[in-house]
Amino acid sequence: MQAGMQSPLGPISVTESGGVITALHWQAGPVAESPLLIEALAQLGAYFEGRLTQFDLPLDFGVGFSEKVRRAMAAIPYGQTRQYGDLAREIGAPAQAIGQACGANPIPVLIPCHRILAAKGLGGFSAKGGVESKVFLLRLEGAASLLI
Repeated sequence: MQAGMQSPLGPISVTESGGVITALHWQAGPVAESPLLIEALAQLGAYFEGRLTQFDLPLDFGVGFSEKVRRAMAAIPYGQTRQYGDLAREIGAPAQAIGQACGANPIPVLIPCHRILAAKGLGGFSAKGGVESKVFLLRLEGAASLLI
C-alpha cells in the first residue's frame, strides 16, 4: 500500500508492506487508507512543521550491510550530523560503501541519510532537489550551523 502528502519539498508518498514502512518516494501518492500509512504521514507532517524530532514507526531496515548502515543512520539524533567516515569506522567498512548505502536508502527522511556529510562538503542526497533538499532538512533540524 502507498499513500502520499504534500511536503515543503514537494509531494511525497510512503509505502508499507507486512506492517512496516518500506519506502519513501519523492512523488504524489493516493490517500492513506491503512492505520500505519495514516500515522506515517501524520508524523512526517509534524516533522516538517518542526513539532516532531524522532519518528516512531516500524521501518524496514533491510538486511546485512544495508541494515547496519540504516540502523547507524537512524541512531543519529535530530539536529546532529556524522560524516561518511564516522559510520565507516563504526561499521568497519570503506567510506565509499557507506556513501553508496546512503544513496540506496529507500526510506529517506525517516531513516535520516540527510544527516550524513562528506569530510569536506555536504555529500549527495537522493531527493528531488538533491543537495538543496538536504540543506533544507538540516536547516529544519537546526543543524545549519554545521554547514558553515
